[in-house]
Amino acid sequence: MEKEKLLALRHSCEHVLTMAMLRIWGNKIKAAMGPATDDGFYFDFDSEIKISESDFEKIEKEMAKIIKEDLPIIKDELSVKEARKFFDSGTYKGNEYKHEWIDEIERRGEKVSVYWMGEKGKDIPETFVDICAGPHVESTKEIGPFKLTKLAGAYWHGDEKNKMLTRIYGVAFETKEELDEYLRLQDEIERRDHRKIGAEQELFAFSPEIGQGLVLWLPNGNIIKEELEKWAKETEEKGGYQRVTTPIITKEDLFFKSEHLPHYKESMYSPMDIDGENYYIKPMNCPFHHTIFKTRLRSYRELPLRLAEYGWCHRYEDSGSLFGLMRVRGMQMNDSHIYCTKEQAVDEFVSVIKLHEYYYQHLGIKDYYMELCLRNPENKKYHGDDAMWKEAEALMREAMEKSGVPYVVQNDGAAFYGPKVDFQLKSVTGRVFTASTNQIDLFMPKKFDLKYVDSNGQEQYVACIHRAPLGTHERFVGFLIEHYAGIWPVWLSPMQVLLAPVATKHQAGAKALAEELRDKGIRVEIDDADETVGNKVRKAVGRKIPYIVIVGDKELSGEDWMIRVRGEKDQVKMSKEKFVERVMKEIKERN
Repeated sequence: MEKEKLLALRHSCEHVLTMAMLRIWGNKIKAAMGPATDDGFYFDFDSEIKISESDFEKIEKEMAKIIKEDLPIIKDELSVKEARKFFDSGTYKGNEYKHEWIDEIERRGEKVSVYWMGEKGKDIPETFVDICAGPHVESTKEIGPFKLTKLAGAYWHGDEKNKMLTRIYGVAFETKEELDEYLRLQDEIERRDHRKIGAEQELFAFSPEIGQGLVLWLPNGNIIKEELEKWAKETEEKGGYQRVTTPIITKEDLFFKSEHLPHYKESMYSPMDIDGENYYIKPMNCPFHHTIFKTRLRSYRELPLRLAEYGWCHRYEDSGSLFGLMRVRGMQMNDSHIYCTKEQAVDEFVSVIKLHEYYYQHLGIKDYYMELCLRNPENKKYHGDDAMWKEAEALMREAMEKSGVPYVVQNDGAAFYGPKVDFQLKSVTGRVFTASTNQIDLFMPKKFDLKYVDSNGQEQYVACIHRAPLGTHERFVGFLIEHYAGIWPVWLSPMQVLLAPVATKHQAGAKALAEELRDKGIRVEIDDADETVGNKVRKAVGRKIPYIVIVGDKELSGEDWMIRVRGEKDQVKMSKEKFVERVMKEIKERN
């Protein structure tokens, strides 16, 4: 179905929802507003009675009845005077929300656009009318399958200074198959919710005593975070990267130099006065790495120079936008800045793109693409001259074409100092995540006077590549939680092997085996609870531990082990040596 028609269907379904509730509760409901959304609609209302999700069945039944009545949906216009009179009578009498809309329309000098549902001029229950610009379908019979999904609170006009209203969300589609698929996907999203799994597996937490958006990595989550960081550091060392460490605060002059002040100030924490000077917590590592590059004049023989750091950054995000690990205020980024000649820039950027692909392939991420964000010349936020922008954009386009990775162009959304590429990952639930941002930057080298001496002894400005293939620990781990649904590959799994002693007499032997496995770098735990092996196995299966080993007389006497492999129905019989070899191989190869 065309997007415009689907929007009209959903908007009409919202009107049916409003009409149904007014039929059921009459003047006890004050209808405020209700638009269509990307996947459905919502309706905000004020009420003197308590309405909950337990009422959805009753509301949906009345909605189905209205749809079956095949009521015409008719556009009409009223003068402001007519509208005030009409919306101060019948079902709408005393509804201040409608009068506020009418006041706003009067200020614009317009007539009041309304839509009737049923015969014009009447009131609930025969007819419903609302102030609305449309669009709508022609009759209620054209509205497809629908479902009310949830109830929440919402401030009038989204302003917390206003009254809290009640909001009902719903979805509507052209066919039942589309509705069923949407609901299935929503169940999958809920099942994979990284906040839910993070709590169940004790990966991370937040505390009001610490502050909003500031992650507390618990031991299990810290293992995952550090395994990813270890992998990145090993990979970067092979790729010729050199590691640096920079402070988390700096004098404000550094950010004036980079022009993040004042242009990025709203995303930075407030300054702190230290010895009469303003210091800021850093929101990004770039100016620090530029300062390291500039500690001395570089030779062309040193280029490309690749500086890498998993540095702490803090950004002020509006509290309403914070969302688990996906949107936080404190983050550690897989950051690096590559300083090279312009002639080297394309090949270096292609290598960065290939590095993304390497990581994604190992992690089983298959659905991704690049988004090239260019400058909109009419937007005043961009800095630098046209020649610089054209050169930077040309280099990035060449690199992206050379890489062969699919990309789309966004003719706005570049950083204020240069074009950028966002790697977009599509999760198994269909949601898209921005994993990392990468750039060829020709602006900051001039701001920081980043030069090298070429083969002719002349000083030249470098090109700077900003890259972070694994993004931040926070967002990337959040994505992986949902990607794997909490079923971690062995190398990332916080606990890799659980030993389940059959009886108390087997616990000492199990402890000796655990020490042996730990010495080989395998994460192992013993369940020495005084309960049956069956109960121990069930608990471990619930925790999604990759391997569960039963430890009894036979296993301790040197015979083959009985192993429960995650995802396999039958137990596997294997020698201790073969088992250890298998687990260590999976850890080493990071499959």
